[in-house]
This record gives sequence, C-alpha cells and structure tokens, in this order.
Amino acid sequence: MNMTYDETLRDVKDTLGIVPGFMKALPEDVLMHDWPLFKKYTIEESIIPSKYRELMGLAVAANIKCPYCQAMHTDMAKGYGATDEELREIYYLASQTSRWSAILHAQHYSMEAFDKERAQMGEHMMSMMKQSEVSREATSGSSGSK
Repeated sequence: MNMTYDETLRDVKDTLGIVPGFMKALPEDVLMHDWPLFKKYTIEESIIPSKYRELMGLAVAANIKCPYCQAMHTDMAKGYGATDEELREIYYLASQTSRWSAILHAQHYSMEAFDKERAQMGEHMMSMMKQSEVSREATSGSSGSK
C-alpha cells in the first residue's frame, strides 16, 4: 500500500506515539519509501523474532559505535524480554567480531587462505555437533529403557 506523506506521518505517530524529529528531517519521498520497510522489519513480526533482531541490532550498533542505536536497541531488546545475562553476552560477542576483524586486517590475511580454513573449521565443527547429538540420543535412549 502506497501512502501519501501525510498518511505516512499519521502511521508513524500511530505506531511510535510521536513523529521523531530525525524522521521529519528526511525528504518526504525518503520517509514514504523507508517507513513501511522500517516498520515491517523492526516493529512488526518477521521471520527473525523481535528479541533476536534487537540483540543483533545492538551488536551492530556497538561495532559502528552509534550511541543512538545502542540506546534504542538496548531498550527494545529489554522490551522484548532480553535478560541482563543475554545483554552481557551480546556485549562480549560484539567485541569479538571487531577484535578478530582487526586481527585479520592487520595481518593482511589472505582471503583465499581464510576461505579454505573456514571451510575446514566448519566441516570439523559440524562433525563434532553431529557426534554430540548422537551421544545425547544414545544417553537419553538408554535412560528411557530402564
């Protein structure tokens, strides 16, 4: 559904309670285009559950060092049920992405070598996960037969 600019403003206000100044500052055609996508993928239900979307947003915000995004994604994640423990884990995971990226870039590590090693690590980890599943099934199967 294509909305006019005034309809878009009303929808923003109905959804958020206000029309934030940073949205009003956008060119009309940009807000009319972006608002429906923003609403669909950040407010409404999508394939990725809301809490996970906000935790991912927080990790990205930490890496791009955006205080606006960090504050909003933290509040939204909490609103969708994220625990303090989950938030602490996201803080750590976000730092790992930046840290390992810096290490690889500082080394000018070969992408070809990385791709080869990434495939090897993935195969090994998948094998380990399958072995773990088989072990759990064997354990649960033996305990249920008593």
